[in-house]
Amino acid sequence: MPPRNIDVLPTNPVEDEIADEIEPVITEDTHPQKRPPMQIVWRNIVYMSLLHLGAIYGMFLLPWAQPLTWLWTLATYLMNALGITAGVHRLWAHRSYKAKLPLRILLAFWNSMAFQNDIIEWSRDHRAHHKYSETEADPHNAKRGFFFSHCGWLLVRKHPDVKEKGKQLDLSDLMEDPVCVVQRKIYVPSVIFMCFIFPTFVPWYFWGESAWNAFFVCGLFRYIIALNVTWFVNSWAHLYGNKPYDQNINPAENFFVTFSAVGEGYHNYHHVFPSDYSTSEYGWRFNLTTFFIDCMGVLGLAYDKKKMSHEAVFRRKQRTGDGSEGFGYVVKPNDEKKSD
Repeated sequence: MPPRNIDVLPTNPVEDEIADEIEPVITEDTHPQKRPPMQIVWRNIVYMSLLHLGAIYGMFLLPWAQPLTWLWTLATYLMNALGITAGVHRLWAHRSYKAKLPLRILLAFWNSMAFQNDIIEWSRDHRAHHKYSETEADPHNAKRGFFFSHCGWLLVRKHPDVKEKGKQLDLSDLMEDPVCVVQRKIYVPSVIFMCFIFPTFVPWYFWGESAWNAFFVCGLFRYIIALNVTWFVNSWAHLYGNKPYDQNINPAENFFVTFSAVGEGYHNYHHVFPSDYSTSEYGWRFNLTTFFIDCMGVLGLAYDKKKMSHEAVFRRKQRTGDGSEGFGYVVKPNDEKKSD
């Protein structure tokens, strides 16, 4: 079933290149300089280690938790995920669709549940990631290795280029959105409540789950799983997979990331066409986020959804793709003749 309420982006070959991002993409370091010595932030290492140990403990508590608690953990995982994918990523960082106030408020709360920095800071880092992809100004530059792009970038001081280029980005649209401004002001208490208290309270109060199980399973275990899945978009989907749209860039199509990150693993497509609200040419296929946005569109809460035309996508695949389709099937000449 095709998505509804969509603005199809330009099909002119020249416009294909200029309409796909808020700012022009820079793929090479403009001011090459020697990388400064890595400065480890030990506080972050201790903090992340403790959270992961708590999550591992929560995983071992799963057999002793009630079935309803398992379902609630999955529900909070999906809220957590959509707060990132439909919220701060596709709505605020890329402006690939617009949302009415009630939906923006809901997504802001879910974003606090994800506990991955406030909307403005997350969007700034992500816009830098796209504008300066795989350069020293990219906060999680995948050329520095899997571990660095996964979580290492959070355990060391930022490269000077990340700070310098990040300050130059236009964030006026975020600063003018009262939802973003208020969330930034109340971020710490909103995280404490949405990420830990709320997920713990519901199973304890409504079906008698122990507060201990609820905190470690629905709180820590769910949070760390969702956090690592988001990190896999920066690491795994930038290093492993096929490249149907542009074989000259790092981001790739990765099924595991697509499935676990509710639609964010069509990453080669996304970096070629960042303004497409679906981050994919396949609509709802393994893309719960697109399904959610389309449902919000039916309710009148999401609108002005941007979508690349099939013609523009086809032209780009022919020009720079690796000849594959989906998650790795390579189209052979005989297959093309059959499809005709």
